Amino acid sequence: MTASEITPEEQAELDKALYDALNPLASAIRSRQTGLSVDRMWDASPVDVALSVLAAWKVMDGEVKRLTEQAAVTAGAYGASYEQLGAVWGITRQGARKKWPDAVSRPAAATAGKSALALFGGTAELVQSPAGGWGWTGRGADGASGTAADGAPYATAEEAAAHAGAFLKEHALGIGDRS
Repeated sequence: MTASEITPEEQAELDKALYDALNPLASAIRSRQTGLSVDRMWDASPVDVALSVLAAWKVMDGEVKRLTEQAAVTAGAYGASYEQLGAVWGITRQGARKKWPDAVSRPAAATAGKSALALFGGTAELVQSPAGGWGWTGRGADGASGTAADGAPYATAEEAAAHAGAFLKEHALGIGDRS
């Protein structure tokens, strides 16, 4: 069993939770379709009740897809790659890119020579020098200012961002020992 597979007990609990969430929706859909009160949904023919339940599952399926995309975009915003998203979903990197095309942002600002970073309550700006290297300036949440050591550029925007991120973490409010 992989970490993302569920046990039979978890499956039973999930089924119950989904049915508990589905029943009010199925009743509301049935009520709108027939004009009957929600309480009378189960008085209908078995075919009509089953179709109301199916319609409710369709609504839930759409919501699950929306929430899944939201989770993928959130993971991408935190730095997950399409390869990681695909691995979790059991598809290829290309499949993940096709499924959630906007989940992982490309560093477009980095190619323009400037990029902003906001972490731990502070901000930093990454700047590409005319020679091609990258530097940074930032202000931590505690008000401390910082810049790339000796103004020496880093080889990549990612390297500059890592150093700027370390500075912002060191100067976040609520972090105990900063020695």
